[in-house]
Amino acid sequence: MHPPTRTPRLRTTLAAVLLTLACLLTPCAALAAWAVHGLTDTRRHADAMAPLATDPRVRDAVADTVRDAVFAQLGAHPDAVATGAGAPRQTARAFVHDAARSFTRTRAFRAGWDTAHRTVHAALVRALRDPGPRRSRPVTVDLAPVTARVKHQLALDHVPFAHRIPVRHTTVTVLGAAETDRLRKGYRVLDVAARWLPLAAVACALAGITVAACRRHAVTAAGLGTALGGALLGLAVTIGRRLTLSELPGAVHGPAAGAVYDALTAGLRSAAWLLVALGLGTALVSWLTGRLARRRPSVVSSSGEVGELSDRAPRL
Repeated sequence: MHPPTRTPRLRTTLAAVLLTLACLLTPCAALAAWAVHGLTDTRRHADAMAPLATDPRVRDAVADTVRDAVFAQLGAHPDAVATGAGAPRQTARAFVHDAARSFTRTRAFRAGWDTAHRTVHAALVRALRDPGPRRSRPVTVDLAPVTARVKHQLALDHVPFAHRIPVRHTTVTVLGAAETDRLRKGYRVLDVAARWLPLAAVACALAGITVAACRRHAVTAAGLGTALGGALLGLAVTIGRRLTLSELPGAVHGPAAGAVYDALTAGLRSAAWLLVALGLGTALVSWLTGRLARRRPSVVSSSGEVGELSDRAPRL
């Protein structure tokens, strides 16, 4: 005969492997689900980006971009930016920056910001989900809806000559064909992962708890592992922020990029905290249930003594 301790050890080892796999799959499933269902929802994306229109860091970045674009267009004619009194170039740059900064405080800017994000995001999502030709094409957007929205808001604000702003169809390339092809392949992989990883994590957890020699301990371990996975996911978001900002080119406004990153990953951070809370709550309930179960033998022994006394009584 085999030793009686071999079977419990095998069950404990198998349960530990299954629970470890479940705890590793859980944060990966949350990340894939966030990338597929969170980042590709145009309405959620626009709602997340809308508050940034009033963020001082974003407004400063927009003003700097407008100023640099204006002077890039006038770079071939440096005298064109001088005023009639011959003001220096630095004064003209400050004037353009202040004008752009003032515009970012208007409702017209917020309307254009919202429309621009919705237009660009919808174009990107269509390109990622397009099952058409194998050869990718560049992602382009038409800025006419953005111009029309800004023009309409300026007219509502009674800005002089706002109705004379021309609305022209201007096509801008958002992503090249090569970048679109890589993103589409990555999106398809994430789409498959978002469908199957949550099911695999739940199946591994249930199987590990079922085959465990002590299911209460297995539930506690699963809860603690889930909490650890959520903490690692939150740490990955923080590290990803630092790496993303450090790899940005010098022309990109760092604080504004950080604000955009925080807005995009807000749902992922919430998922990480939810995993931590769910795991710790499950582990706590399992531990308290075990403590209560240990106190029951004393009650049973006292009732057993009563039973013995009753047995000693003469039977009628």
